[in-house]
Amino acid sequence: MKLFEIIEAIEKVAPPSLQEDYDNSGLLVGSPQAEVKKALLTLDTTEAVVEEAIKEGCDLIISHHPIIYRGLKRLNGTNYVERVVMAAIKNNIAIYACHTNLDNVLKQGVNIKIASKLGLKETRILKPMQNQLMKMTVFTPHSHADAVREALFAGGAGNVGNYDECSFNIHGQGTFRGGENTNPVIGKRGERTMLDEQRIEVLVPKSNFKQVMDALRNAHPYEEIAYYVSPLENAWQDAGSGMLGVLENPIQGEHFPAFVKESLQAEVIRFTQPVPWVKKVAICGGSGAFLIKNALQSGADAYITGDVKYHEFFDAENRMMICDPGHYETEQFTIELFAEILSEKFPNFATRFSQTYTNPIQYHY
Repeated sequence: MKLFEIIEAIEKVAPPSLQEDYDNSGLLVGSPQAEVKKALLTLDTTEAVVEEAIKEGCDLIISHHPIIYRGLKRLNGTNYVERVVMAAIKNNIAIYACHTNLDNVLKQGVNIKIASKLGLKETRILKPMQNQLMKMTVFTPHSHADAVREALFAGGAGNVGNYDECSFNIHGQGTFRGGENTNPVIGKRGERTMLDEQRIEVLVPKSNFKQVMDALRNAHPYEEIAYYVSPLENAWQDAGSGMLGVLENPIQGEHFPAFVKESLQAEVIRFTQPVPWVKKVAICGGSGAFLIKNALQSGADAYITGDVKYHEFFDAENRMMICDPGHYETEQFTIELFAEILSEKFPNFATRFSQTYTNPIQYHY
Protein backbone atom coordinates (compact mmCIF):
# COMPACT_ATOMS: atom_id res chain seq x y z
CA MET A 1 0.00 0.00 0.00
CA LYS A 2 1.22 3.51 -0.77
CA LEU A 3 1.95 5.78 2.17
CA PHE A 4 -0.17 8.60 0.74
CA GLU A 5 -3.25 6.35 0.98
CA ILE A 6 -2.68 5.97 4.72
CA ILE A 7 -2.19 9.71 5.08
CA GLU A 8 -5.38 10.49 3.13
CA ALA A 9 -7.42 8.22 5.42
CA ILE A 10 -6.14 9.95 8.56
CA GLU A 11 -6.41 13.47 7.17
CA LYS A 12 -9.98 12.89 6.06
CA VAL A 13 -10.78 12.61 9.77
CA ALA A 14 -8.29 15.26 10.93
CA PRO A 15 -7.60 17.77 8.12
CA PRO A 16 -4.17 19.47 8.35
CA SER A 17 -5.89 22.87 8.13
CA LEU A 18 -7.19 22.31 11.68
CA GLN A 19 -3.76 22.14 13.29
CA GLU A 20 -2.55 25.05 15.39
CA ASP A 21 -0.01 27.51 14.00
CA TYR A 22 2.82 26.24 16.19
CA ASP A 23 2.29 22.61 15.22
CA ASN A 24 4.14 20.46 12.69
CA SER A 25 1.77 17.61 11.87
CA GLY A 26 2.16 15.65 8.66
CA LEU A 27 4.73 13.44 6.97
CA LEU A 28 8.04 14.20 8.69
CA VAL A 29 10.24 11.46 7.24
CA GLY A 30 9.73 9.48 4.05
CA SER A 31 8.11 9.71 0.64
CA PRO A 32 4.33 9.72 0.10
CA GLN A 33 4.89 7.24 -2.74
CA ALA A 34 6.71 4.72 -0.53
CA GLU A 35 5.22 1.24 -0.12
CA VAL A 36 4.23 0.48 3.46
CA LYS A 37 3.22 -2.86 4.90
CA LYS A 38 3.05 -2.37 8.65
CA ALA A 39 2.64 0.63 10.95
CA LEU A 40 3.69 1.11 14.56
CA LEU A 41 1.27 3.37 16.45
CA THR A 42 2.64 5.51 19.27
CA LEU A 43 2.12 8.69 21.25
CA ASP A 44 5.75 9.81 20.87
CA THR A 45 8.51 8.88 18.45
CA THR A 46 11.60 8.21 20.55
CA GLU A 47 14.80 6.32 19.82
CA ALA A 48 13.36 3.29 21.61
CA VAL A 49 10.23 3.47 19.43
CA VAL A 50 12.33 3.48 16.26
CA GLU A 51 14.24 0.44 17.58
CA GLU A 52 10.90 -1.26 18.23
CA ALA A 53 9.76 -0.49 14.69
CA ILE A 54 12.93 -2.04 13.30
CA LYS A 55 12.51 -5.13 15.47
CA GLU A 56 8.85 -5.58 14.51
CA GLY A 57 9.40 -5.00 10.80
CA CYS A 58 7.35 -1.79 10.67
CA ASP A 59 8.15 0.59 7.83
CA LEU A 60 5.91 3.36 9.18
CA ILE A 61 5.57 5.06 12.56
CA ILE A 62 2.36 7.00 13.19
CA SER A 63 2.62 9.23 16.24
CA HIS A 64 0.52 11.88 17.91
CA HIS A 65 3.36 14.21 18.87
CA PRO A 66 5.68 15.35 16.05
CA ILE A 67 9.33 14.52 16.65
CA ILE A 68 10.24 17.64 14.65
CA TYR A 69 8.72 20.92 15.80
CA ARG A 70 11.30 23.31 14.41
CA GLY A 71 13.56 23.20 11.39
CA LEU A 72 16.65 20.99 11.68
CA LYS A 73 19.82 22.78 10.59
CA ARG A 74 22.03 19.70 10.75
CA LEU A 75 21.88 15.93 11.31
CA ASN A 76 24.87 15.10 13.47
CA GLY A 77 23.18 12.96 16.09
CA THR A 78 23.92 15.47 18.85
CA ASN A 79 20.39 15.24 20.31
CA TYR A 80 17.56 12.73 20.41
CA VAL A 81 15.58 14.45 17.65
CA GLU A 82 18.46 14.20 15.19
CA ARG A 83 19.18 10.60 16.20
CA VAL A 84 15.53 9.59 15.70
CA VAL A 85 15.40 11.12 12.22
CA MET A 86 18.76 9.60 11.24
CA ALA A 87 17.77 6.13 12.45
CA ALA A 88 14.44 6.30 10.61
CA ILE A 89 16.07 7.34 7.34
CA LYS A 90 18.81 4.73 7.68
CA ASN A 91 16.23 1.96 8.14
CA ASN A 92 13.71 3.23 5.55
CA ILE A 93 11.06 3.96 8.18
CA ALA A 94 8.61 6.76 7.48
CA ILE A 95 7.37 8.97 10.34
CA TYR A 96 3.96 10.62 10.22
CA ALA A 97 2.48 12.78 12.99
CA CYS A 98 -1.12 13.84 13.56
CA HIS A 99 -1.24 16.21 16.51
CA THR A 100 -3.44 19.26 17.12
CA ASN A 101 -5.55 18.60 14.04
CA LEU A 102 -6.60 15.37 15.76
CA ASP A 103 -7.07 17.29 19.03
CA ASN A 104 -9.41 19.74 17.32
CA VAL A 105 -11.98 17.42 15.73
CA LEU A 106 -15.24 16.41 17.34
CA LYS A 107 -15.62 12.98 15.75
CA GLN A 108 -12.84 10.42 16.20
CA GLY A 109 -10.66 13.01 17.92
CA VAL A 110 -8.51 12.88 21.03
CA ASN A 111 -11.13 14.37 23.34
CA ILE A 112 -13.99 12.13 22.25
CA LYS A 113 -11.75 9.17 23.07
CA ILE A 114 -11.18 10.55 26.58
CA ALA A 115 -14.91 11.18 26.89
CA SER A 116 -15.62 7.55 26.02
CA LYS A 117 -13.23 6.36 28.71
CA LEU A 118 -15.08 8.52 31.24
CA GLY A 119 -18.52 7.53 29.95
CA LEU A 120 -19.55 11.09 29.08
CA LYS A 121 -22.74 11.70 27.11
CA GLU A 122 -24.10 14.67 25.12
CA THR A 123 -20.59 15.68 24.10
CA ARG A 124 -19.78 18.91 22.26
CA ILE A 125 -16.78 21.11 21.57
CA LEU A 126 -15.85 23.33 24.51
CA LYS A 127 -14.31 26.18 22.45
CA PRO A 128 -15.46 25.93 18.81
CA MET A 129 -13.18 27.21 16.06
CA GLN A 130 -13.94 30.52 14.37
CA ASN A 131 -13.54 31.45 10.70
CA GLN A 132 -13.57 27.85 9.48
CA LEU A 133 -16.93 27.93 7.69
CA MET A 134 -18.06 29.32 4.35
CA LYS A 135 -21.45 29.68 2.72
CA MET A 136 -21.52 28.41 -0.85
CA THR A 137 -24.29 29.66 -3.12
CA VAL A 138 -24.79 27.74 -6.35
CA PHE A 139 -27.16 28.47 -9.25
CA THR A 140 -28.17 25.52 -11.38
CA PRO A 141 -30.95 24.64 -13.84
CA HIS A 142 -33.98 23.36 -11.99
CA SER A 143 -33.67 20.10 -13.91
CA HIS A 144 -30.21 19.45 -12.38
CA ALA A 145 -30.88 20.75 -8.86
CA ASP A 146 -31.21 17.33 -7.23
CA ALA A 147 -27.99 16.04 -8.79
CA VAL A 148 -26.03 19.17 -7.83
CA ARG A 149 -27.37 19.09 -4.27
CA GLU A 150 -26.42 15.43 -3.87
CA ALA A 151 -22.93 16.17 -5.21
CA LEU A 152 -22.46 18.99 -2.70
CA PHE A 153 -23.55 16.73 0.16
CA ALA A 154 -21.28 13.92 -1.03
CA GLY A 155 -18.35 16.35 -1.13
CA GLY A 156 -18.83 17.25 2.52
CA ALA A 157 -21.12 20.29 2.42
CA GLY A 158 -24.36 20.76 4.32
CA ASN A 159 -23.38 19.50 7.78
CA VAL A 160 -24.75 21.45 10.75
CA GLY A 161 -24.11 19.90 14.17
CA ASN A 162 -26.02 16.61 14.40
CA TYR A 163 -27.68 17.18 11.03
CA ASP A 164 -26.43 16.56 7.51
CA GLU A 165 -27.65 17.25 3.97
CA CYS A 166 -28.76 20.73 5.09
CA SER A 167 -29.45 23.29 2.35
CA PHE A 168 -31.58 26.33 1.59
CA ASN A 169 -33.25 26.45 -1.83
CA ILE A 170 -34.98 29.18 -3.81
CA HIS A 171 -36.65 28.73 -7.18
CA GLY A 172 -36.24 31.55 -9.69
CA GLN A 173 -35.29 32.48 -13.22
CA GLY A 174 -31.88 33.22 -14.60
CA THR A 175 -30.93 34.92 -17.87
CA PHE A 176 -27.82 34.83 -20.02
CA ARG A 177 -26.70 35.36 -23.59
CA GLY A 178 -24.58 32.65 -25.09
CA GLY A 179 -21.09 33.28 -26.41
CA GLU A 180 -19.02 31.48 -29.01
CA ASN A 181 -18.73 28.19 -27.14
CA THR A 182 -22.24 28.07 -25.75
CA ASN A 183 -23.48 24.64 -24.76
CA PRO A 184 -26.36 23.99 -27.22
CA VAL A 185 -28.23 22.07 -24.54
CA ILE A 186 -28.34 25.20 -22.36
CA GLY A 187 -28.88 27.96 -24.92
CA LYS A 188 -28.06 29.36 -28.35
CA ARG A 189 -25.16 31.57 -29.30
CA GLY A 190 -26.04 35.25 -29.41
CA GLU A 191 -29.52 34.78 -27.99
CA ARG A 192 -30.73 35.80 -24.57
CA THR A 193 -31.99 32.73 -22.73
CA MET A 194 -34.18 32.50 -19.66
CA LEU A 195 -34.06 29.33 -17.56
CA ASP A 196 -35.83 28.03 -14.50
CA GLU A 197 -33.03 27.87 -11.96
CA GLN A 198 -32.51 26.77 -8.38
CA ARG A 199 -30.42 28.74 -5.93
CA ILE A 200 -28.81 26.34 -3.46
CA GLU A 201 -27.02 27.49 -0.31
CA VAL A 202 -24.93 25.17 1.86
CA LEU A 203 -22.33 25.45 4.61
CA VAL A 204 -18.85 24.26 3.64
CA PRO A 205 -15.91 23.82 6.04
CA LYS A 206 -12.73 25.34 4.62
CA SER A 207 -11.04 21.96 5.00
CA ASN A 208 -13.61 20.40 2.62
CA PHE A 209 -13.69 23.15 0.02
CA LYS A 210 -11.57 21.41 -2.61
CA GLN A 211 -13.51 18.16 -2.56
CA VAL A 212 -16.82 20.04 -2.59
CA MET A 213 -15.68 21.99 -5.65
CA ASP A 214 -14.53 18.79 -7.38
CA ALA A 215 -17.94 17.23 -6.75
CA LEU A 216 -19.71 20.36 -7.98
CA ARG A 217 -17.72 20.45 -11.22
CA ASN A 218 -18.60 16.84 -11.95
CA ALA A 219 -22.34 17.38 -11.43
CA HIS A 220 -23.02 20.89 -12.73
CA PRO A 221 -24.18 21.19 -16.37
CA TYR A 222 -22.75 24.67 -17.04
CA GLU A 223 -19.25 24.97 -18.51
CA GLU A 224 -19.01 28.16 -16.41
CA ILE A 225 -20.48 27.29 -13.01
CA ALA A 226 -22.49 30.08 -11.46
CA TYR A 227 -21.52 30.16 -7.78
CA TYR A 228 -19.97 32.34 -5.10
CA VAL A 229 -18.50 31.73 -1.67
CA SER A 230 -18.88 33.93 1.42
CA PRO A 231 -16.68 33.61 4.53
CA LEU A 232 -18.58 33.26 7.80
CA GLU A 233 -17.72 34.23 11.35
CA ASN A 234 -19.95 31.49 12.77
CA ALA A 235 -18.34 29.15 15.28
CA TRP A 236 -17.88 25.68 13.82
CA GLN A 237 -19.35 23.20 16.29
CA ASP A 238 -17.53 20.23 14.72
CA ALA A 239 -14.02 21.52 15.44
CA GLY A 240 -12.22 23.31 18.21
CA SER A 241 -10.50 22.95 21.56
CA GLY A 242 -11.61 20.73 24.42
CA MET A 243 -14.91 18.99 24.96
CA LEU A 244 -17.89 19.17 27.27
CA GLY A 245 -20.09 16.26 28.33
CA VAL A 246 -22.23 14.95 31.15
CA LEU A 247 -22.01 11.88 33.34
CA GLU A 248 -25.00 9.58 33.23
CA ASN A 249 -24.92 9.43 37.02
CA PRO A 250 -23.45 12.28 39.11
CA ILE A 251 -20.41 11.46 41.23
CA GLN A 252 -19.64 12.98 44.61
CA GLY A 253 -16.75 15.41 44.28
CA GLU A 254 -14.61 13.68 46.89
CA HIS A 255 -14.78 10.45 44.87
CA PHE A 256 -14.31 12.07 41.45
CA PRO A 257 -10.46 12.14 41.39
CA ALA A 258 -10.32 8.40 42.05
CA PHE A 259 -12.84 7.86 39.24
CA VAL A 260 -10.70 9.89 36.81
CA LYS A 261 -7.50 8.15 37.92
CA GLU A 262 -9.01 4.71 37.32
CA SER A 263 -10.78 5.62 34.06
CA LEU A 264 -7.64 7.09 32.50
CA GLN A 265 -5.27 4.52 34.01
CA ALA A 266 -3.24 7.27 35.67
CA GLU A 267 -0.64 6.59 38.33
CA VAL A 268 -1.30 9.83 40.23
CA ILE A 269 -3.67 12.77 39.96
CA ARG A 270 -3.52 16.37 41.16
CA PHE A 271 -6.76 18.17 41.91
CA THR A 272 -8.32 21.18 43.58
CA GLN A 273 -10.88 21.39 46.37
CA PRO A 274 -13.73 18.97 45.51
CA VAL A 275 -17.15 20.37 44.68
CA PRO A 276 -20.20 18.65 46.22
CA TRP A 277 -21.23 16.77 43.04
CA VAL A 278 -19.85 16.36 39.54
CA LYS A 279 -22.29 16.05 36.63
CA LYS A 280 -21.00 18.27 33.82
CA VAL A 281 -17.37 17.60 32.86
CA ALA A 282 -15.00 19.54 30.59
CA ILE A 283 -11.89 17.83 29.19
CA CYS A 284 -8.86 18.61 27.07
CA GLY A 285 -6.17 16.10 26.23
CA GLY A 286 -2.58 17.22 26.74
CA SER A 287 -1.85 20.75 27.94
CA GLY A 288 -5.21 22.45 28.39
CA ALA A 289 -4.81 25.09 31.08
CA PHE A 290 -5.66 27.72 28.46
CA LEU A 291 -9.27 26.45 28.56
CA ILE A 292 -9.85 26.78 32.31
CA LYS A 293 -11.90 29.97 31.87
CA ASN A 294 -13.92 28.37 29.08
CA ALA A 295 -14.65 25.39 31.31
CA LEU A 296 -15.80 27.73 34.07
CA GLN A 297 -18.03 29.70 31.72
CA SER A 298 -19.58 26.47 30.45
CA GLY A 299 -20.81 25.63 33.94
CA ALA A 300 -18.64 22.52 34.22
CA ASP A 301 -18.37 20.98 37.66
CA ALA A 302 -14.93 19.59 36.83
CA TYR A 303 -12.22 20.13 34.23
CA ILE A 304 -9.77 17.36 33.33
CA THR A 305 -6.49 18.19 31.56
CA GLY A 306 -2.72 17.94 31.92
CA ASP A 307 0.26 20.18 32.64
CA VAL A 308 -1.59 22.58 34.95
CA LYS A 309 0.78 24.98 36.73
CA TYR A 310 0.56 25.91 40.41
CA HIS A 311 -1.04 29.33 39.96
CA GLU A 312 -3.43 28.02 37.30
CA PHE A 313 -5.12 25.80 39.86
CA PHE A 314 -6.31 28.98 41.60
CA ASP A 315 -8.26 29.90 38.45
CA ALA A 316 -10.91 27.34 39.41
CA GLU A 317 -11.95 29.84 42.12
CA ASN A 318 -13.50 26.98 44.14
CA ARG A 319 -16.39 26.94 41.67
CA MET A 320 -15.07 23.97 39.70
CA MET A 321 -12.68 21.10 40.29
CA ILE A 322 -9.52 20.94 38.22
CA CYS A 323 -8.14 17.41 37.85
CA ASP A 324 -4.70 16.90 36.32
CA PRO A 325 -3.86 13.23 35.74
CA GLY A 326 -0.96 14.16 33.42
CA HIS A 327 -0.23 14.96 29.78
CA TYR A 328 0.65 11.42 28.77
CA GLU A 329 -2.25 9.98 30.72
CA THR A 330 -4.87 12.07 28.89
CA GLU A 331 -3.46 11.31 25.44
CA GLN A 332 -2.26 7.72 25.72
CA PHE A 333 -5.41 6.38 24.06
CA THR A 334 -4.68 8.29 20.84
CA ILE A 335 -3.09 5.18 19.38
CA GLU A 336 -6.49 3.50 19.62
CA LEU A 337 -7.85 6.30 17.42
CA PHE A 338 -5.23 5.66 14.76
CA ALA A 339 -6.06 1.96 14.77
CA GLU A 340 -9.80 2.63 14.48
CA ILE A 341 -9.38 5.12 11.62
CA LEU A 342 -7.14 2.80 9.63
CA SER A 343 -9.11 -0.38 10.28
CA GLU A 344 -12.29 1.26 8.99
CA LYS A 345 -10.61 2.16 5.69
CA PHE A 346 -8.08 -0.66 5.38
CA PRO A 347 -9.24 -3.68 7.44
CA ASN A 348 -6.31 -5.80 6.24
CA PHE A 349 -3.55 -3.28 6.86
CA ALA A 350 -1.25 -4.37 9.70
CA THR A 351 -0.95 -2.04 12.69
CA ARG A 352 0.77 -2.59 16.02
CA PHE A 353 0.44 -0.67 19.27
CA SER A 354 3.86 0.37 20.48
CA GLN A 355 4.90 -1.40 23.67
CA THR A 356 7.44 1.31 24.46
CA TYR A 357 6.43 3.46 27.43
CA THR A 358 7.27 6.97 26.26
CA ASN A 359 6.12 9.03 29.25
CA PRO A 360 9.24 11.00 30.30
CA ILE A 361 7.75 11.64 33.77
CA GLN A 362 8.36 9.11 36.51
CA TYR A 363 6.49 8.92 39.82
CA HIS A 364 7.62 8.09 43.35
CA TYR A 365 5.03 6.98 45.89
